[in-house]
Amino acid sequence: MEQSASAAAAPKPPSGVMKTFYRPPWIGLLAFALVFVVQAIGHTVMIVMENFWPGPKYVLQSAFAMGALGAVLLWIGMRSKNEVAATWLGFWAGMLMWTGWIEFSFVWSSDVLGVADLADKYKPGAIATKNEYLVMMSSIGLMAATLVCFLLNKETKCNFFVWFQRKLGLKVGKPNPAHERNFAWITALETMYVIWFFYLLLLFIYDDGILGDRHPVTYGIFFLNVIWAVYLFLRLMKFWKVTTAIRYGIPTAIVAWNAVEIAGRWHLFTEFWEHPGDFALELSLITVGIVIAALLAVRTPAHEKSRLSREQRAEGAT
Repeated sequence: MEQSASAAAAPKPPSGVMKTFYRPPWIGLLAFALVFVVQAIGHTVMIVMENFWPGPKYVLQSAFAMGALGAVLLWIGMRSKNEVAATWLGFWAGMLMWTGWIEFSFVWSSDVLGVADLADKYKPGAIATKNEYLVMMSSIGLMAATLVCFLLNKETKCNFFVWFQRKLGLKVGKPNPAHERNFAWITALETMYVIWFFYLLLLFIYDDGILGDRHPVTYGIFFLNVIWAVYLFLRLMKFWKVTTAIRYGIPTAIVAWNAVEIAGRWHLFTEFWEHPGDFALELSLITVGIVIAALLAVRTPAHEKSRLSREQRAEGAT
C-alpha cells in the first residue's frame, strides 16, 4: 500500500527522445553549451548597447534595467522550491547583473576618467583591450580579499575551496548540518565570480609588464588551459543530476571560453559575435537556440538517476 502511494506521488517519467536527453552525457552537454555560447552573446549585447543605442544615457539606463532584471530573477529563484529552476534562474540572474551592473560600471568609470583603449600593436587600427577592462584590473584587491573570505568559509561546498582547505590544513570548523543552501544565490554568485576571476587572469597575462599576449609563457598557459578544459568537460559528461551539472558546467564552459578569448587575441579567427552588424542573422539564430535550450533545461528533472534506480530495484523485486 505504501509502495503504490509513493509511486502515485512520483512525477511522471519522461518518454521518447526526452528520456534519453535527461541522461549523461546530454545533461552536462546542455549545461556546457548554454553557458559557453552565452559568453559570446554577452559580448554581442554590450556592443549592441554601446553602438546602436541613440545616446550614451540610454546605454546606462538600459544597463541599469538589465541588472535590475537580474536582481528580480535572483529574488524569484531564491524563493523557488524547484532546485532546477532556482539554479537556472541564478545563472541568468548572475549573467544579467554582471553585464548590466558590473561591466557597465567599468564602462562608465573608464569614460569618466578618460581612460583610452589599448591599441593592438599587431593589427594597426584595432583595439587590443578596451578601456573598461583596463579599469577592471583595479578590482584585483577586492577579488583577493573576497577570495580569502570564501576560502575560510566552513559552509562552502565548492570543490575548489574545499581542496585548498584540505591541502593547506585550514581548520575552518565543521559545517553546520542544519545549514540550508540556496541554489539560486549560489549559482548567481558563482557565475559572476568565475567570470570576474578569469577576466582578471587574462588581463594580467596580456599586460606587457607581466607577460604579454605573445609571450612564450602565454602560449604555455593556453596549452594548459585547453587540457584543463577538456578534463573538466569529460568529468561533466558523467553527471546525472542537472543542478550539479549546471554548477559544474559554469566554470567548465568559462575555462573553455578562455581558449577562445586567447585565440581571438591572436587573431586566429574572426570573432563574429563582436560584429553584430555583419552577422545579425547568425547571432539572431543563436539567440533563439539559447532560448529554446534554456526552456528545455528548466524542465530537466533534478533526480532522474534516482528515479531510474528505483525502477531497477522494483523490477528486480518482481
